[in-house]
Formats: sequence, structure tokens, C-alpha cells
Amino acid sequence: MSGHSKWATTKHKKAAIDAKRGKLFANLIKKIEVAARVGGGDPGGNPTLYDAIQKAKKNSVPNDNIDRAVKRGSGVGGEQVDYTEIMYEAYGPGGVAILIECLTDNRNRSASDVKVAVTRNGGTMADVGSVSRIFDRKGIVEVAKSQGGKNVEEDDLLEATLDADPEDVSDEGETLRVISDPSVVVDVRKAVQSAGYDYESAEVQFVPQYTTSIDAKEAAEKLFRLLDAIEDVDDVQTVYSNEDVPEAVLAELE
Repeated sequence: MSGHSKWATTKHKKAAIDAKRGKLFANLIKKIEVAARVGGGDPGGNPTLYDAIQKAKKNSVPNDNIDRAVKRGSGVGGEQVDYTEIMYEAYGPGGVAILIECLTDNRNRSASDVKVAVTRNGGTMADVGSVSRIFDRKGIVEVAKSQGGKNVEEDDLLEATLDADPEDVSDEGETLRVISDPSVVVDVRKAVQSAGYDYESAEVQFVPQYTTSIDAKEAAEKLFRLLDAIEDVDDVQTVYSNEDVPEAVLAELE
């Protein structure tokens, strides 16, 4: 997953500027609203909400926006949101598997918008279960390597979280990723904090069981154009894919 993870890191940086910032803010706000609706508006008693707020703050979402999202989600003031989670499945160039996670208040709109983004950009919609079967739900805690002028080492982070039963710690370039069963992601995050480390995000994600190699620049360009188009759909929250793009091809694209 080295190629994919580095592309994801690049995408994360791109998402913080220009039009992408607005979409990123909207997605983070939706997560806060849903977390508050499901588990209540007190971050102290709602770990999912706590982590959603922390991620929003890491991405510079204004505190006023966060506070309003918590109130909308928990129904304070009479206004309450009601989003439905939907997962779509697709294939991209080279047979790359794509999972598309949406939060929406209109199923028909989401289905139409996602289908248009996929089919107009060289992808195909897939039958339910044909793509999701190759992804596993995992707890993922992201920790920046550089903290306070010091580097966090893989072995140190693994040792710090051992009691929370992590499955693995992987190097993703600028960050370290602690992978665990979804049921213990909060325990892992708390262990990271107890060890004195800051964390970037803590959430449940979909991780592919295997990757599909994309060795040609043209195929990589088509794939990333497709992923961009899907991510630009308003109701799309997260896009997961299993491509592995070699360093040489990424260098050509850059």
C-alpha cells in the first residue's frame, strides 16, 4: 500500500486548499453531527464525537462551526440532522477496487451523483458485496512522526499501545498508523495519549486485503482522475481503494 498511502497523503494536503477545503470542512462537520446524534452531544461520554471533533480541529475547522454541528446533531435548539450512511462499490482502471462511503439526506441524489462520477470517468459500478468482500474494517489511529522536535519511532509507539492490543504499526511517510480491531480503536487512541503523543485521527476505516498494481502513468492518471471525481460528489464522505502505484510512476505524475 506504499504508493496508495503516499497518494492519500498528497490528497490530504491538497484537500486543505481552495475548493477542497470547503468539501473537507463539510465532511468533517457531517461526522460530528452524526456522532452527536448517535451518542449524544457530550464529547466526554461519546468517544466517537471526541475523535470527530479532534480531527476537525486538526484540519482547522472553526470552533463555532464545530459547536453548531454538535448542537444540530444532538437536537439542541430543535434543529436535528438525519443522515443515512450508504456504501457504493465500483471498479476503476486496471481493476482497482473502490469503496465509496456516503452520508446523505437523499438516497436517490447520492446514487445518481455517484454513478455519474464513476461512469463518466472510466469506472464501472459493481454489484453489492463484490468489492466490499476484499476490504476489512479496522481501527486506525494516525500519529505524526515529528512531535515537538522529536521523531516518534515505530517500536516506541507499538510498545506504548501494546496493552490496547494493536495488530500492527505501519510507516506511512509523515505519519505512523496503528492498526487494530475496530472495537479497541478508542483504547489505542487513549494509550497513544497516555504515552504523551499527539494523534492526528482515530476512526474506523476500510483496509484492503490486497493491492492492485498500477504500473503505467496513463493508467494512474485515469485512476486518480476517477478518484478525484468521486471525492468531489457532495454526499461522498470517504473513498477507499486498493491501488499500489510505484514510486517511479508517482514521480512522473508529480
